[in-house]
Amino acid sequence: MTTESHFDVSGEAPPSATNGVWLSCVACGTEFAPFETVRYVCDDCDGLLEVRYDDLPGWDDYEGDGVWRYAHSLPFEEGVSLPEGATPLHEVPQLENELGVDRLRVKHEGLNPTGSFKDRGMTVGVRVAQEMGVDRLACASTGNTSAALAAYGSRAGLETLVLLPQGNVAAGKIAQASLHGARILEVEGNFDTCLDIVGDLADSGEVYLLNSLNPFRLEGQKTIGFEILEQFRDEEGTYPDRIVLPVGNAGNTAALYKCFRELVASGALSERDVPKLTGVQAAGAAPMVEAVEEDLEETRRWDDVETRATAIRIGNPVNAPKALPGIRETGGTAIAVSDEEIQSAQRELAAEGVGVEPASAASIAGLRLLRENGVVTADERVVCLTTGHLLKDPDAAFTAGADPEDVPGTTEGVREYLGLGHE
Repeated sequence: MTTESHFDVSGEAPPSATNGVWLSCVACGTEFAPFETVRYVCDDCDGLLEVRYDDLPGWDDYEGDGVWRYAHSLPFEEGVSLPEGATPLHEVPQLENELGVDRLRVKHEGLNPTGSFKDRGMTVGVRVAQEMGVDRLACASTGNTSAALAAYGSRAGLETLVLLPQGNVAAGKIAQASLHGARILEVEGNFDTCLDIVGDLADSGEVYLLNSLNPFRLEGQKTIGFEILEQFRDEEGTYPDRIVLPVGNAGNTAALYKCFRELVASGALSERDVPKLTGVQAAGAAPMVEAVEEDLEETRRWDDVETRATAIRIGNPVNAPKALPGIRETGGTAIAVSDEEIQSAQRELAAEGVGVEPASAASIAGLRLLRENGVVTADERVVCLTTGHLLKDPDAAFTAGADPEDVPGTTEGVREYLGLGHE
């Protein structure tokens, strides 16, 4: 794995650093103090920012469980925690055999406190918000971000504001944000419209933005990568060859790439052991796939996006400038799958006892298609990331599952209906 110069995470702390932590632009390399001023992008070129550290730890430096096990790789020793992380790496023997790979494990992020991986980012992001002294948090969301922000903001005693695309957010996610006390604005338009608006509010200082444009949120999400590598190594005796993950705003792709770069720079991971990052998008919302297939330097914004996988119904992935290099530098790829393929994969995971929302199942659907195309080979060891719990979108789960059957209200009636007790 090679990295572009401004993606290099090693180096001495600049004078602007605070306790060995600073921000650096991945486009031009300009460095900034981390907590003095609220900023989401570079002052000089509007490039995306990454958090940098003067001390990059190795595996022996971590202790405890969950996200804050990796405190030495985060801006603070502890955060606003529920707690989060330490999610399971499931075995799925039926799928492993059917797909024909050497090893297949599923990292189920739906078992975080609010039911998605977004909790990892919020435990860090809300802690930074406290350090900044802000009093109003905000996000645009397809649902999971709003639920996590509402829970962690409420825990921290901060006001939360969430902007959702009208009519395009699963009921389970709206219910979470509402119950946790967020103020919910349903916007005429799609997710990208919501992000444009909340970005304007953040730029004017009226809210503190906690979408994945915020570099501190991705610090929490990179712990998914630490956990996958440690769990797979400890249970399988090696590292995975490939990690397949759903892509919406591409925050997880960017975060895992940063995790790998830090581990390589610290000497904890050799370059040959870096997994291939492989992104999967719904066919109706696939600007990242388009960029990979056409070898574009950046993504084109899709104004019209449509998929039943609401969590990845995004046409302008803000983290593409970080994620595209991650896919390319690790030797990965990206692929689009249909809603029908996603729903089928959701049922296949459910048959293994792993309940996920539709967007999560995109990783399995993508792996299946990559195997059929010969991109993923039979000797590969693969981890598929599932990002949200089945009950995040109960309507989709009901549609994908079997219909209830009406029966009489007596034991004999049920026996007769089932054909039991007869020779």
